Amino acid sequence: MTKTPGMRIAWHHAKPFYVTLLLAVLFCYTFEVSYGQDYDEDPKTAAPPPEQEDCNGIFLTYTFISREKEYPHVKNVTAQAWAFKSQAIIFNAGVHELKAWKMFIGFHHNEILVTATGAILVDSTDFPAPVGNGTYLVGYPTADLKTAIETAGDETQIQVVVDLTGTQFGVKPPGVPMPKTIRLENDGYKCPAPHRRGASVMYVCCKRDPKYKAKATKKTKFLPRQSGDLSFSYDVLQAFPGNYLAQVTIDNSHPLGRLDHWNLTWEWMRGEFIYSMRGAFTHKKDGATCVYGPAAKYYADLDFSQVMNCEKRPTISDLPPYLKNDSKVGKLPFCCRNGTILPKVMDESKSMSIFQLQVYKLPPDMNRTALNPPQKWAISGVVNPQYKCGPPIRVDPSEFPDPSGLAATTSAVASWQVVCNITRPKVKQARCCVSYSAYYNSSVIPCNTCACGCSESDTCNQNAAAMLLPPEALLVPFVNRTEKAKAWAKIKHKHIPKPMPCPDNCGVSINWHLDTDYRSGWTARITLFNWGESPFEDWYTAIQMKKAFPGFEKAYSFNGTSLPDLNDTIFLQGIKGLNFLMGETNGTKLYDPRVPGKQQTVISFSKKLTPGINVQLGDGFPTRLLFNGEECALPTEIPRPGNSGHQSHVNFLAIMFITAVTFMLMTDHFHI
Repeated sequence: MTKTPGMRIAWHHAKPFYVTLLLAVLFCYTFEVSYGQDYDEDPKTAAPPPEQEDCNGIFLTYTFISREKEYPHVKNVTAQAWAFKSQAIIFNAGVHELKAWKMFIGFHHNEILVTATGAILVDSTDFPAPVGNGTYLVGYPTADLKTAIETAGDETQIQVVVDLTGTQFGVKPPGVPMPKTIRLENDGYKCPAPHRRGASVMYVCCKRDPKYKAKATKKTKFLPRQSGDLSFSYDVLQAFPGNYLAQVTIDNSHPLGRLDHWNLTWEWMRGEFIYSMRGAFTHKKDGATCVYGPAAKYYADLDFSQVMNCEKRPTISDLPPYLKNDSKVGKLPFCCRNGTILPKVMDESKSMSIFQLQVYKLPPDMNRTALNPPQKWAISGVVNPQYKCGPPIRVDPSEFPDPSGLAATTSAVASWQVVCNITRPKVKQARCCVSYSAYYNSSVIPCNTCACGCSESDTCNQNAAAMLLPPEALLVPFVNRTEKAKAWAKIKHKHIPKPMPCPDNCGVSINWHLDTDYRSGWTARITLFNWGESPFEDWYTAIQMKKAFPGFEKAYSFNGTSLPDLNDTIFLQGIKGLNFLMGETNGTKLYDPRVPGKQQTVISFSKKLTPGINVQLGDGFPTRLLFNGEECALPTEIPRPGNSGHQSHVNFLAIMFITAVTFMLMTDHFHI
């Protein structure tokens, strides 16, 4: 049987066919894969923490990411610095919008925070900032967090991610430098103790407190205005595409708060600059920063020599009184008082200050509604309280009387409020100090060493207790007291430290002298000393004395007022014509010590309403004393009866004991 040969194709003829077939198959496969990808719309995002799924409130997380050993490398573990990176997330998982979020992170490893993207420090401190005792963060530019319900779950509107970098000390690997706690600081929310996931993640779910009852206020679109010791209102009065006119109002609400020669600073966050001002001025008038910056590129035809200030962080001050009626920079109510803002108990008409500024903006904010207030507000005075200010909070537009005089009101385009509160000065950081003396003790207990701070020095001891002084030493500057202090120590048989204690370095000191103490009452004498060159106009001092306050009768050379609703405070101010505390002047002769400005009065107290008061053992001395609102540093001890200047070296108790024994022996002798 003969086999019919099948059809055969030579390889060199079949090769193009197989290649074409192979390419067709690959093309179809590729086409199918590409076609399938059309339905994969969004890449999968990282799943949220499982605890966040069960949170009906504000979910906070803190995650430690990494660290790196910093220079210098030292053997002391506690002194070794480590650069760290971490992340904080504030997520609104509830049904209520969170306005002006505020988060506390309890750092406790001597951390220094270098950057915080998406947030700023609540006390307006610049980076790098020491935060070893914990810190408060607020949102910028995203301060409000909407809900997932009203944003369809848009995470850019319901959460903020804050990337933190800084330096910490003392925790080396494998230890993890985690904070003690994290919590939400907004009113109306309650946070339990945070939980840990592993070694590097901390989280907590903060929920609305059902027991919290907000103060009844008119319903507003934005947050209601807050109360504080001092507040700013940043009101946009006119808005244009490239600039706007703003008015800043400073309102003093604290009954003892005060500012003299105030200096206000803030920080522009979006390249703005001040074109002109009315009612105030900037310390630096220079358009060069704008000329060499992005402003000149956009405002190519603008004459920057007429620009008020181009600094990112300007310093602003009040105008002097002689410019009050100037048609160009003055003619504003409550302006032009040299930066003096008094408490309302002294003069309500001087408890407020106002100024206006024309602000130019840069792209991309070139429309009327792109309005961003400056951040990091801070204000200070001469010898005044120290204020810590929060961030600007959007509030309902301020209302003003219609300038035409009609019974109508006009509203600002937009308004923000900044609230500041007085902080008590830290040890060795006061601006005034107090010395004590008494009629029953010949020595004066002077102001504390370095009461108002000290610079590094090898010539004096910053930690040594201040040496007792003779009364006349209070009348001369510290540099002229050294020999008097040494001579007095020799008389009193006291140790003379080497090196000698450093001075108090205070521009204002106050002596409280217990003058008399009798059956029905007692008196004290208070003397104010101004060691600076500038006088204090409309000065005041406030004294708190817990037990002695009800017995206050009269201040003879000052105006004295009792304020029982203010922690039992005695308020003293100069009478008309004597309300200037003059500055330090030269002595009568060429080599005489300089003479401080001083004022003095006697204060009388009755014991009728203070039974059991012990004047000599502490009740006759202030528990707090303020000068122009600044809390003064008090001595750590008071003059004691019995340890006055000329003590005998014979022990009094020994004398009494010998006398008693002698009497007993004599009695026994007579009985025999």
